[in-house]
Amino acid sequence: MEKVVVEIEELVIAGWTGRDVAALEHHIEELKAIGVQPPSKVPLFYRVTASLLTQADKVEVLGDDTSGEVEPVLVGAADRLWVTLGADHTDRKVESYGVAIAKQICPKMIGRTAWRFEEVEPHWDRLMLRSFVHDEGKRVLYQEGPLARIRAPRDLVAAWRGGDRRLPAGVAMFCGTLTTFGAIRSSPRFEMELEDPMLGRKLRHGYEVRALPVVM
Repeated sequence: MEKVVVEIEELVIAGWTGRDVAALEHHIEELKAIGVQPPSKVPLFYRVTASLLTQADKVEVLGDDTSGEVEPVLVGAADRLWVTLGADHTDRKVESYGVAIAKQICPKMIGRTAWRFEEVEPHWDRLMLRSFVHDEGKRVLYQEGPLARIRAPRDLVAAWRGGDRRLPAGVAMFCGTLTTFGAIRSSPRFEMELEDPMLGRKLRHGYEVRALPVVM
């Protein structure tokens, strides 16, 4: 196993990245149902403090209104591009009046293992993304679908960088998510996986969520 160390200096979260217009509109309506205003354009790129990135298996958040959503994550290293998975954990109550602010409130989880991007780029659309939540003690499938539903990673990088399709070293980009099965909801544990059916392997990560009390 190869050990890679990358110091992340910039964190970018790409939002509203669905390829299917109908599915994207569904996700927008899904978020409007919990009070989130529609985006000014799609895709939209949020800049987030890089110090929010963590590979921890336990995180603390304020209150009971946060939830995770699984995303493929591109990581620029000095020699190549890597892909892993992450969770854009977000405060949904704050999101109702400011998406960019909400993304600064919570830690952003990222996996401990990664694949070389060039190994998966030829069959990127066939990679499968999944997440699981825990409802009343039961592990429940929360999101699932192929990456064909999300815009191609090189296209996202180019949209963010004004046409340049190369992600610079020291940058991590969350590439967007899938709709949920059922309502967007909090969970005491969030688990995620990225499956490569062509090469028979998976990336996995999970974390416990401890909600701190909100005092006035």
